[in-house]
Amino acid sequence: MDWGLAAAALGIGIVVGLTGMGGGALMTPVLVLFFGVSAPAAVSSDLVASAIMKPVGSIVHLRAGTVKMDLVKWMCIGSIPTAFCGVLIGHALGSGTNVQDAIKIALGVALIIAAAGLFVRGYMRLAERAAHRDGRRAADPAGPPNVVVKPIPTLIIGIVGGLVVGLTSVGSGSLMIIALMLLYPTLRASELVGTDIVQSVPLVISAAIGHLIFGDAEFGVTTALLVGSIPGAYIGAQLSTRLPGALIRRALAFVLLASSLKLLGATTTLTLLVLGGILVLAGPVWMLLRRAHGFPAWPRNERVAVAAASDGDSREAPDVVDVPEPRN
Repeated sequence: MDWGLAAAALGIGIVVGLTGMGGGALMTPVLVLFFGVSAPAAVSSDLVASAIMKPVGSIVHLRAGTVKMDLVKWMCIGSIPTAFCGVLIGHALGSGTNVQDAIKIALGVALIIAAAGLFVRGYMRLAERAAHRDGRRAADPAGPPNVVVKPIPTLIIGIVGGLVVGLTSVGSGSLMIIALMLLYPTLRASELVGTDIVQSVPLVISAAIGHLIFGDAEFGVTTALLVGSIPGAYIGAQLSTRLPGALIRRALAFVLLASSLKLLGATTTLTLLVLGGILVLAGPVWMLLRRAHGFPAWPRNERVAVAAASDGDSREAPDVVDVPEPRN
C-alpha cells in the first residue's frame, strides 16, 4: 500500500471533516497531479472509496432528523441514472490520452464551479446574518421548517449533479449542496448537509458500479484512500468545533482553483498570476461586502464590539447573574 497516498488522504479527510466539502474535489486532482494516477482510475477509485464512506455519515444525519426525504427522492430519481450515464459518456469519449484529457477538462471546470460555489455559500451566510440582525429574516419555527418541494428544479439538480459526478467524481458534496441552498434558502445548514449526504449515497454507488463494470478502479489506490480518509474525517469533525470554518473554506476554495487551473493546462506562471491576483483582491472585496451588509470590515472588530456591548450591559445591571444558555 502507498503510505504517502494514505497520508494525503488523511489530510483531505481532515478538510472534509472540517468543512463538509472537498472530498472528490480535492482527492481526484491530488491523485492525478501528485501521484500519477490516470484520470479514469483516479475518478473511479475515489468514487468506490466514497461509496464505502458516505453511508456512515448518512446514518448519523438520519438519526438526527436532519434529512428532507422528499428532496432526496427527487434528486435520486435524476442522479442515479445520470451518474451511470456519466461513466458511459466518459468511456465513449475514447481511450488513452483522449479520455484522460477530456476528464481532466471536465474536472477542471467542475472545480472552478465548486470554488465559486464556496464563495456563494459564504456570501449567502453573510446575507442571512444581516437579515437576522435587522429582523428581516423570519423567526425559526417551533418544529421542522415547512419546505415546499419543487419537483422539476430538484430533479434537474439531480440530473446535472449525477452526470458531473459520474464523469469527474466532483459535485456530490460541493456543487449539489450549493444548488440546494439556492433553491431552498429556508433549509438550515444541518439539513442541507444531511439531505445532500443521504442523496449522494445511491448517486455515488451508481457511479462506482459503472466504473467497477469497466474495470477502472485500482483497489490498491482505493485501500490507501480509505485507510487515510476515514480517520482524517473523524479528526476533522473533532477540530471543527475549535477552528474557524470560514478560514478553512477560503483555503479550500484557493486549493480548488489552483487544482482546476493546472488540470485545464494553465502554465505555472499563469497559475501563479491568477492566484496572486485573487490573494490581493479577495480581502478588499470581502471587506466591501461586509460593509455593504452593515458589518465591520474586519471580523475581529465585530467580535470586539459584541464583547464591549455585553460588558456594558453587565455594568449597568451588576446584580444580575449572567447564566450561560444551555448548548443545543
